[in-house]
Amino acid sequence: MTKKLSPNLAKLAQLTEQQLSDALLDYPCEFPLKIFGHQHAGFAQAVLDVVTKHDPNFSPATMEMRASKTAKYISLTCTITATSRVQLDAVYQELCDHPMVKMVL
Repeated sequence: MTKKLSPNLAKLAQLTEQQLSDALLDYPCEFPLKIFGHQHAGFAQAVLDVVTKHDPNFSPATMEMRASKTAKYISLTCTITATSRVQLDAVYQELCDHPMVKMVL
């Protein structure tokens, strides 16, 4: 016996991956980025440079910083105003490509 999808599920099944991911967020929205790297002078400034390139209205005062237990690593949380999936993809890509950044969530 084959189950018939409800009309709403049938519409979702026809969406492309891009359309589905766009549908999950209502732009513009506040979107937190968590960026990890080695404790290094200039790390926060390097991250700030990338983030403000993609969100010129980002306020550096809102950047949250936390050191690991051993102080070898640092995590930065930057909550940006996301305006589109293209913007989010671009900021993630540039942060991931940066040599000082180890991981972005």
